[in-house]
Amino acid sequence: MLCTDFSPFPVLETRRLRLRKPEPGDIDENFRYRSDAAFMKYIPHRFATCRQDVEQTFDLMLERIERNESINWSITRKEDGRFLGLIGFVRIMVDQHRAEVGYLLHTPWQGQGFLHEALREVVNYAFGVIGLHSIEAVVNCQNIPSQRVLEKMGFSRDAFFRDYLHHQGAYVDAYVYSLLVDAIKLPSSVSTL
Repeated sequence: MLCTDFSPFPVLETRRLRLRKPEPGDIDENFRYRSDAAFMKYIPHRFATCRQDVEQTFDLMLERIERNESINWSITRKEDGRFLGLIGFVRIMVDQHRAEVGYLLHTPWQGQGFLHEALREVVNYAFGVIGLHSIEAVVNCQNIPSQRVLEKMGFSRDAFFRDYLHHQGAYVDAYVYSLLVDAIKLPSSVSTL
């Protein structure tokens, strides 16, 4: 039986990061990046043309957390609370004990190990607390940095799908990566607050 009750919201911490519930104060920073065509190059979400686009996304995200259908965390720096991006399980397949992970990390914070650190903690939570058997990630074939993050975490590339994602008016190929619970060593206890 999976534990998909996200109330109270599980706040996760790593050495440098605090993963907390998304809040309205994150919207402006998120809009700044979601409205940047270069940043959105590989992110399979609608380009934000106004702040309201991001507000609607946040409202839907919070509704799905309240209904225990999915969970997303705001990635913030412990030292100053700065919002760096989002990470979470955009789809939880309870019957299959499987979830799809998704993430975005704003450009200034890329290449510093923040995403790997956040992903490791979220994976530990998924296997150690939720009780998932596997996690998958769907990645645009041209998004090499995202593929590297997943491979560094131990995800394996399991499938290739042609024209799998419709993104910015075109169909793009995608890889599906997965990670099984027995492929990773969990810590003796998962740090949740």
